[in-house]
Amino acid sequence: MKKICGIWAEDRNGLIGVDGKLPWRLPKELQHFKTVTMGAALLSGRKTFDGMNHRLLPGRETLILSRDKDLYYDGVTVLHSREEVLDWFASQDKDLFVQGGADLFSLFSADIELLYRTLVEGEFTGDTYFPADFPIDAFEMVSSERVKADEKNPYDFTLFVYKRKGWVEPS
Repeated sequence: MKKICGIWAEDRNGLIGVDGKLPWRLPKELQHFKTVTMGAALLSGRKTFDGMNHRLLPGRETLILSRDKDLYYDGVTVLHSREEVLDWFASQDKDLFVQGGADLFSLFSADIELLYRTLVEGEFTGDTYFPADFPIDAFEMVSSERVKADEKNPYDFTLFVYKRKGWVEPS
């Protein structure tokens, strides 16, 4: 059964971005992101998509939420409101992953049923933080996995999965 999920990586201070990009390079974390989101739809804001250099990720549908009614990217579905995103979600059979920016996590906080959070063991410099008002206490942790640094991944990180309290995944 399809669901709306949030997925992000943050440092010890809640930092999630710098100039629309990740402040770190962790190939194992990117592989986790790919595995979790494959076959789903990814929702981001325009600035986040710009930070990805407008790259479409194979095996996933790309959705952009923007107020700009003239915005167009080849191969991308551009939506203009929360309601349009939820209507799109209701009309198809894919999971939807909210992947940022920060405003989107707040905007869809009441709709998200699962969270995939990566905590990077480091402190970085940047300009975008996960929203402090996100109701994380409405969720309970269901798993965690610590990944140790190695020659290609310079920081330890932990992969957390949370589900909304009271939410039961349909079978």
